[in-house]
Amino acid sequence: MEEKILNYKKNGIAMLLLFLSLYAAAITCLILGIVRLEAGGKNPVLFIIGFIYAALGWIPFIGLKAIKPQEALVLTLFGEYVGTLKEAGYYFVNPFSTSFNPAAKTRLKQSGDVDGGAIGGLTITTNGTPQPEASGNRISLKVMTLNNNRQKINDCLGTPVEIGIAVMWKVTNTAKAVFNVDNYKEYLSLQCDSALRNIVRLYPYDVAPNVDTTGDGIADEGSLRGSSEVVAERIRAEIQSKVEEAGLEIMEARITYLAYAPEIAAAMLQRQQASAIIDARKMIVDGAVGMVEMALERLSENEVVTLDEERKAAMVSNLLVVLCGNRDAQPIVNSGSLY
Repeated sequence: MEEKILNYKKNGIAMLLLFLSLYAAAITCLILGIVRLEAGGKNPVLFIIGFIYAALGWIPFIGLKAIKPQEALVLTLFGEYVGTLKEAGYYFVNPFSTSFNPAAKTRLKQSGDVDGGAIGGLTITTNGTPQPEASGNRISLKVMTLNNNRQKINDCLGTPVEIGIAVMWKVTNTAKAVFNVDNYKEYLSLQCDSALRNIVRLYPYDVAPNVDTTGDGIADEGSLRGSSEVVAERIRAEIQSKVEEAGLEIMEARITYLAYAPEIAAAMLQRQQASAIIDARKMIVDGAVGMVEMALERLSENEVVTLDEERKAAMVSNLLVVLCGNRDAQPIVNSGSLY
């Protein structure tokens, strides 16, 4: 469906004044006609003209349309697409043409409900405040923010994680948005949910061995936690490919929340703590071994004392206990002979 931009003149004010003047003239004719008939006149022309226009004169007022900045109005005439008004102004159009927007009554509120029913737990807000899209059947052309509530999804290793995204989007083709899909808001909501699940299933939560996240057959270090920018861009591209036919543009997608699911969060925390403890101990041991080697080399170079292998082993053991212990060492002073 190709979009037709209507370039009507902004003559709404002039037409409004004309219709008001005609309505006033019709009422005047109606009153004069009644006066003449009551005075015995036999010519009811003024009365008929005034009565007909007073009864039908409201119809032209239907053709007056006000368009605000960043709004559009899709017009149809007897079921046929006429065109779209996009430029802000006050217009007069065919009174029998109607504005069409199947998503006008759809409200994606802060609670994530769509017309009272949850659609993927999604929400549409403007500047963080829940709002209807636009007054009447007008289509908003502003950049909108779609906040996806936390969803539980299994990553590529089968680990359940909770993830939420925020998607910046706008309508670029009003004809496609209105005529190509049943309800472009609900359509976008469902496509965001589907794209999020498809992309998250390709990545592990954290870096894991032998996992290919790019599809090139080579294991890489991609992960949801460490490659959030790459994951967000793939989600944006996935959504864009699905909503292209709906006349929507996905400007940006961002991960707003990422965590393990509650049922495994405690176990994963213990795992992370254990890994951190092992890494810390490894660093301590490496440092202690280096310090022992340095001490032995310095003693040997400076010929401070000559130690046999047994005494060296005892010294190494004592130094490692002191350097690797969790508590401060309690020194014991030997006042006797070394041997």
